[in-house]
Amino acid sequence: MRYYVIAGEASGDLHGSNLLKALRNLDQDADFRCWGGDLMQSAGGTLVKHYRDLAFMGFAEVVRNLPTILRNIKFCKQDILTYQPDTLILIDYPGFNLRIAEWAKAQGFKVIYYISPQVWAWKEKRVVKMKQCIDKMLCILPFEQGYYKTRWNWDVEYVGHPLVEVINQKLTEKTINKAPVVALLPGSRKQEILQKLPIMLEVSKHFPEHKFVVAQAPGQDSSLYQPLMAGYKNVAIAVGKTYDLLLESKAALVTSGTATLETALFGVPEIVCYKGSPISYAIAKRLVKVKYISLVNLIMDKLVVKELIQQELNSDNLVRELKSILYDVDKRASMMEDYSQLKTLLSKGGKASEQAAQSIYDWLT
Repeated sequence: MRYYVIAGEASGDLHGSNLLKALRNLDQDADFRCWGGDLMQSAGGTLVKHYRDLAFMGFAEVVRNLPTILRNIKFCKQDILTYQPDTLILIDYPGFNLRIAEWAKAQGFKVIYYISPQVWAWKEKRVVKMKQCIDKMLCILPFEQGYYKTRWNWDVEYVGHPLVEVINQKLTEKTINKAPVVALLPGSRKQEILQKLPIMLEVSKHFPEHKFVVAQAPGQDSSLYQPLMAGYKNVAIAVGKTYDLLLESKAALVTSGTATLETALFGVPEIVCYKGSPISYAIAKRLVKVKYISLVNLIMDKLVVKELIQQELNSDNLVRELKSILYDVDKRASMMEDYSQLKTLLSKGGKASEQAAQSIYDWLT
């Protein structure tokens, strides 16, 4: 069969590559045409567009690059018509993919969506259109299945979270800690790094026996970090090695987002950090309708990891909470037990990519 697969970010490239491999095991004649990256290309996909040419973050950047975005959408539609796939597989990246889904459905193509947009947090009204143009929705968070059924009367399928298999593979490399390390994951965007990293770094002064290591984000230059790190004796930086860093860490200070889930799956006690501009935070509070900001807490539906949000995110609070997760044996044990339950929930009895591939293949045949 012919599969047209669209991923617009690095994470989508990773999960898409594993899905392609799993589909190839089921469909020896599979032909993949992809928007993604090097990993999807290595997995056997013919790469049409690389995600680095697609990722525009923030309102201003989107507006500035609107002509490019519209050209990409027009090109994508024409390329699909030329290729005539048996199905489209859209991976996350909702701003682009939902537009393509609506058009493709009108053209008579079968539309599969893998990794649901987080409409349960914001832009919930998108679901009305999603139900109309998506033939099969595959979700990776356990509560999404109930959300769609209860609130929207839409039967979607939960296949487990693809990060579990990725991180399980990395965990086989685990070695004994040579030094007590605290990981600092201040985010991937320049503004959030400038906002949160100075607060995280200040904490290092209170733990001279620990080594604090900053995870440099892909796409950011070291020149952004070096001035912020100047004067801190027990601080280093890790470039392109976030998973290696988490492998050897005793604790972590983590910006809200997927990194909080990755940190938990590595079994690292963490404190979740969020701080934006007062205006951005005020807007977010009005738009985002969730009980917690951390995926760990959202999935478990309880406060597993401490969240320090906006004014609560200061060095005094971070020092206090970090002491707790480093030295309180009972607290660490309780968190590890919750992490174990989290991994079980996200595994769903197997690898997400294989379960997704089997579901797609069975549905198409």
